[in-house]
Amino acid sequence: MPSADLSRLAALHGVATSYDPSPDRTVAASVTAVTRALAALGVDAGTPEAVRAALAARERERAERLLPPTVVGRGTGVPPALAALPEGTRLLVRTEQGETRPSAEDLPPGVHRVTATAPDGRTGEAHLIVAPPGLPAPPARSYGLLVQLYSLLSRRSWGMGDLADLGELADWAGRTLGAGFVQINPLHAAVPGPPTDPSPYRPSSRRFPDPVHLRIEDVPEFAYLSESRGESEGERAGAEGAAGAEGRARLEGPLRRAAELREAVLDKGALIDRDAVWAAKKAALEAVVDEVPLGPGRLAAYRDFLAEQGQALEDHATWCALAEVHGPAWHTWPAPLRDPRSPGTARARRELAARVDFHSRLAWLTDTQLTAVQRTAREAGMPLGIVHDLAVGVHPEGSDAWAQQDTLAAGMSVGAPPDAFNARGQDWGLPPWRPDRLAACGYAPFRALLQALFRYAGALRIDHVMGLFRLWWVPRGLPPTEGTYVRYDAEAMLAVLVLEASRAGAVVIGEDLGTVEPGVRETLRERGVYGTSVLWFERDWEGDGRPLPPETWRADCLATVTTHDLPPTASRLTGEHVGLRDGLGLLTRPLAEEHAEAAADTAEWLDLLTRLGLLHGHGTDGTVPVRTDGTAATEEEARIQAVHRYLLRTPARMIGVWLPDGVGDRRPQNLPGTWDQYPNWRLPVADAQGRPVTLEDLTASPRLRALLDVVRTRTDRPGGAEGADGTGGPGGVSGTGGADGAEGMGGADGTDGADRADAPGRT
Repeated sequence: MPSADLSRLAALHGVATSYDPSPDRTVAASVTAVTRALAALGVDAGTPEAVRAALAARERERAERLLPPTVVGRGTGVPPALAALPEGTRLLVRTEQGETRPSAEDLPPGVHRVTATAPDGRTGEAHLIVAPPGLPAPPARSYGLLVQLYSLLSRRSWGMGDLADLGELADWAGRTLGAGFVQINPLHAAVPGPPTDPSPYRPSSRRFPDPVHLRIEDVPEFAYLSESRGESEGERAGAEGAAGAEGRARLEGPLRRAAELREAVLDKGALIDRDAVWAAKKAALEAVVDEVPLGPGRLAAYRDFLAEQGQALEDHATWCALAEVHGPAWHTWPAPLRDPRSPGTARARRELAARVDFHSRLAWLTDTQLTAVQRTAREAGMPLGIVHDLAVGVHPEGSDAWAQQDTLAAGMSVGAPPDAFNARGQDWGLPPWRPDRLAACGYAPFRALLQALFRYAGALRIDHVMGLFRLWWVPRGLPPTEGTYVRYDAEAMLAVLVLEASRAGAVVIGEDLGTVEPGVRETLRERGVYGTSVLWFERDWEGDGRPLPPETWRADCLATVTTHDLPPTASRLTGEHVGLRDGLGLLTRPLAEEHAEAAADTAEWLDLLTRLGLLHGHGTDGTVPVRTDGTAATEEEARIQAVHRYLLRTPARMIGVWLPDGVGDRRPQNLPGTWDQYPNWRLPVADAQGRPVTLEDLTASPRLRALLDVVRTRTDRPGGAEGADGTGGPGGVSGTGGADGAEGMGGADGTDGADRADAPGRT
């Protein structure tokens, strides 16, 4: 047990000395975990004497300072920290907009600087973050598609789904089916292989997207190297300028390889090979960049991008160039190169200027295609467009970890504590931000990250949104059980989030599955941040454990049947997910027992769906459901449609449909608890027999169309009213109607237990 002095010191630095795995149980953190967490924050607590000295220094510093490093204000009132200053304190506020004011009243939203001078002569200066009170709700209830982009292959992609495929999907879904959004996996830059870590949740950089998602043919300069344009030789020579036969020859290999990779995945049952795809795309991009100069307008746009992104892009591109020479593990680089600000790194940057420029160019090209995709989605009528995903952290050997060493906690990794679903806890291998360094710089890295993502996002999903409040820090070399929570200034983190999202006009969705401390969901709701509700977990965990009545669900959430970390709906309804886990040795109980529990769970849901009149056909109401092409739907399809009708009975303002559910896919995209035992993050969307389904076939699928017709014809009905066909209208258009009233929460909120069942499914 930590001593009284160590506990006091830890509390002053936001380090917990205990945690509550359940409401009736408290577990003390180990002295080692607390001491090492403090060390990562620059505090020596290695001996009792050091603890006493650090405690005295911290208490003296807090007593003497006039202002904390960052002050937060909400709306137009005076921020509480400034209102609490001694009477007679003079203020000088320099606003982000360039004004100088003697008061902190009625400040515009932004990140300002404030200087305070107290009557006793003390002075203090702080960052002043002023944000709107909260984010507005989306304009109307809508539904959308959820898909992992790499899994969405068309007959034009290079072995994995790309940004042109995403644009085609959004254009089709918005124009044809009235979808409001498409949610995808994180598109962050990966640490290069081989083998590249396929998980999109352990990226090299969260600020810059990965060029592996580029559609090469959509790069304007590519056209001047292509042989398939149909011009005469004279016309082609005039158009290509400096690009000639040599440049076209350099494309032959990548184009041939692209066709091979596409055919292997779609027609031969191969897994998605990200490294092979990137090798082909990189070779093509090098040919384009080497052989075709940018035109005057394109060059001006590129230079504007470089100026706008500044040091962050230069660091990222430098890391990419150095990784090509020394490998991606920057901790093993020559000592001078491990510091992004060293003279040795500056010299290497000059020597590798061409490669630094190449990687900067790729960041620009990817940014432009991402922006074009969001524009396409909005022009197709989607009120939100693309919902991007923000991973909870970055790879310890990646670009961000190298460039942001001063704001990351050395020797620490983010994870999850032991709980009822995982007695060993979890270590995700992601270095956390230091809360003290974030506050000292006015949360500049977090602000820059959000600004980058909101450039092309209509909404942003934040993975493990509870990390804005606290994170479980695991000291390097110790098991996850030997970690402890470290708290962040949630008021400041949320102020930055609300500020940047409001500037972008974007919605924010927090992934709040798993163990959530009391008050977090309420705080997020107050600031306009949506939650995530998954059908299978919405039960009355504090009561009888039965499914929550749909009208008691919260309104301010994205409601789905499943996620990328869970079995597809067909697999869960048939119990096939149990057999999959058994075959991989993941069950902790006898197979018969697991099968029986899964069957009982499914039977309970089917009984509820039948009683509510949501399960149509195959003996339930004397009819057989029919697809849009006139053919009869299967019993499985009827059940999948029924669980989505259940979502429509809730007041949830956003309804998400897992795209693979529309074609009967059985395979989860990620199976938590596995690494090389299962092909996580490498599977194309497939049908019930495991045959890959192309984007073209998806959009023509009667089964998918029938499912989306169920959802789209009911998302615009006012809440609470039963439809004539007994399916019921959705609750809460823009948060009204249903049993939840204006707040859309009503009844049982699912408290925290309703989501705990997802706790093992982090990465």
